[in-house]
Amino acid sequence: MGVSPRSVRMKVLVLGSGVIGVTTAWYLARAGHEVVVVDRQDAAGRETSFANAGQLSYGYSSPWAGPGVPMKAVKWLLMHHRPFVFWPRPDPAMLSWLARMAANCTERAYRRNKGRMVRVAEYSRLALAELRAETGIEFDHRARGTVQLFRTQKQLDHVGDDTGVLDEYGVPWELLDLEGCIAAEPALARVRDRFVGGLRLPQDETGDAFLFTQRLAELACGAGVEFHLGVSVAGLRAEGGRVRAVETDHGDFTADAYVAALGSHTPAVLRPLGLRLPVYPIKGYSLTLPVTEEGAAPVSTVMDETYKIAITRLGSRIRVGGTAEIAGFSTSLRVPRRETLEHSVRDLFPDGGDIAAAQFWTGLRPMTPDGTPVIGRTPLPNLYTNTGHGTLGWTMACGSGRVLADIVSDRTPEIDVTDLGIARYGAG
Repeated sequence: MGVSPRSVRMKVLVLGSGVIGVTTAWYLARAGHEVVVVDRQDAAGRETSFANAGQLSYGYSSPWAGPGVPMKAVKWLLMHHRPFVFWPRPDPAMLSWLARMAANCTERAYRRNKGRMVRVAEYSRLALAELRAETGIEFDHRARGTVQLFRTQKQLDHVGDDTGVLDEYGVPWELLDLEGCIAAEPALARVRDRFVGGLRLPQDETGDAFLFTQRLAELACGAGVEFHLGVSVAGLRAEGGRVRAVETDHGDFTADAYVAALGSHTPAVLRPLGLRLPVYPIKGYSLTLPVTEEGAAPVSTVMDETYKIAITRLGSRIRVGGTAEIAGFSTSLRVPRRETLEHSVRDLFPDGGDIAAAQFWTGLRPMTPDGTPVIGRTPLPNLYTNTGHGTLGWTMACGSGRVLADIVSDRTPEIDVTDLGIARYGAG
């Protein structure tokens, strides 16, 4: 997986300094390009990458759209501690996105989309391992796997819905009984009456996406990447079928090539160019609490399948992340969502962390209706996208950045990318 410089050096402008934008900038610089990053925040990783669930979920990469999901969504909406929340609004983009997602809730679409996602995620796992070996970057990393915890026998009986695709891509997995779950996560012995078994994905990892993004941004600066932070993008100016400049509140920025990695805000930048990108913000929440008793805290990630909440160990902290809230671009912190996160972590790790000292956060995940990110070329030959990763931006970051750098550099990527671009939506 070595990176070789391209013979023709270009100036590439990356819009966005989240984990996707920064990894893209890093790999573009490693490919020999002059790279400039523009972002409205005053530091890298300040938005969706700031306090996500902390999972590097290579084996757990799955689309939200799947068989039975519409009926499950109704059930989730009726739960007291709801994993799914919907605020109806007269928003054509939201309605179109929901319709597209519903069309992907078939067995055939689920297997196709999960296959795409696992392909990118597995490549990203290898890319991150190589990056760590090359740079020594530290970000509260652990490689102890994920346990998807089933509270009911019905959940355990449906585990085969996912393992078939994992087998196709050679992703190892282990089906665990109650004692197997406790062997993987010893603190669960204190609450053995809460669950019946689990699915363990031993190659999954954990880490702080914000720390990683900040430290990789520092390394990128050392590699010649230029960051312009606190700069708001107003739009792209195109002439003659090509992007000619990025218009900002600090004047125009010009380059040979442009990469849109603005998360949920990417569609608004592309729309005036006639490009229809079905990425919609799905709001997520997290709690970050200090560990109070080592033996009572998780050692890696436990995915509470009932509430769709991930409880992850990050150094001396526990990160509790979850909820899918469709509420447009609202970033208000809603108390009921906090109560759901608190319920899950109290129930499974009651003595592990100090909930009273927890930091409550929310962010907007850029979600596509098929779950797969949008990586690659657009109909404008010098404009590229790297967005739409949903809950898996941290998981897929290194692989996505490396693939995009290959595409910009006219190199053949090391994985199939023919079905990852905007063209699959007939978008422009």
